[in-house]
Amino acid sequence: MDWARDRGIWPNAEHSSFLRIRPHEWHVQDAGTGPTLLLLHGAGGATQSWRHLLPILAKTHHVIAPDLPGQGFTRMGTRQRCGIVPMAEDVTRLCESQGWAPRVVIGHSAGAALALELTRHMPIDQVIGLNAALGKFEGVAGWLFPLMAKVMAINPLIPPLLARMAGGVARARELLATTGSSIDDEGVMLYHRLMSDRGHIDGTLTMMAQWNIDPLLRDLGTIDTDVRLFVGGKDATVPPDTSHRAAARLPRAQVREFADLGHLMHEEAAEDVARSLLAAMAEIERPAAAQ
Repeated sequence: MDWARDRGIWPNAEHSSFLRIRPHEWHVQDAGTGPTLLLLHGAGGATQSWRHLLPILAKTHHVIAPDLPGQGFTRMGTRQRCGIVPMAEDVTRLCESQGWAPRVVIGHSAGAALALELTRHMPIDQVIGLNAALGKFEGVAGWLFPLMAKVMAINPLIPPLLARMAGGVARARELLATTGSSIDDEGVMLYHRLMSDRGHIDGTLTMMAQWNIDPLLRDLGTIDTDVRLFVGGKDATVPPDTSHRAAARLPRAQVREFADLGHLMHEEAAEDVARSLLAAMAEIERPAAAQ
C-alpha cells in the first residue's frame, strides 16, 4: 500500500502516524482520550476494518489501532516475525515504546487470537474477540492450507499474480459476501484496494504461513483474563461454535451472539456492536474506578 496514493481514501487518516519501532515501520491510528484500548484486525484486513467503530469508541476511550506487520501500511522490517508469538512481542514493544498500556484488547478473527496471546506479554484486564479465529483447520485442510500459504509466501511471483487476479470491485463484493456479511460500498472499495496490492497480499500470506495457534489453544485454560467472545450467527468464515468451544475452556469467558450478523460484524453493524463493547468494558472499568 502507498500512503501518498491512498491517504485520500483511507478512513480516519487524520489519526494516522508512522512509527519506526524495531523491527517494523508501523502505521497506527491513535484517537480519543480515556482508558486505553487496542484494536487488532484480522488476517488480510487493516485499520479500515475499524473505520466505523474507531470514532465511536474514541468518544470515551483512547483508541490505538495498528496495521499488523506487512498488512495495510505497516512495512515489515523482517519476514521472520509474522507468527503469533513474535507478532505479540512486537506489538508489546510498540505499545511500550509509546507508553501505551491498554487495559482492553479487541481483536477480530485472527486478531482475537493475537489478543489472547498478548495476555502472556502485558497486563490486560479484558479481551474481546469478534468472531474469534480460535479453531484449527480440519482434515486435509489442516496441512494443505498452511502448506499452500508457505509456498505462496516464498514465491515472489505469487503476490503480484494474486493482485492481478483480484478483479474489479464487483468481484471483491462477491468475495466479501462469502463471509456472511453485507458491508457498505466504501468498505467494499477499501477491501478491493487491499486485495489488489501485492505488498498487502505478500504480508497476509507470510502471516498465514507462520501462524500456529496450537500452543495457545492448548493453554486456553491458563488464561485468567476476562474474555468476551462476540459471535455472528451468519459468520460463514469462522464457524460460530468455534467461540463456544473456546469459551468452555477459558476460565472467565462469556459468549454474546448476534444472530443476524456475519464475519465482518463490526463493519456491518458498528453502532450495535459498539454498544455491546462499551457495556462489556464498563463491567471491568467500574470496579477499577471504585478502587
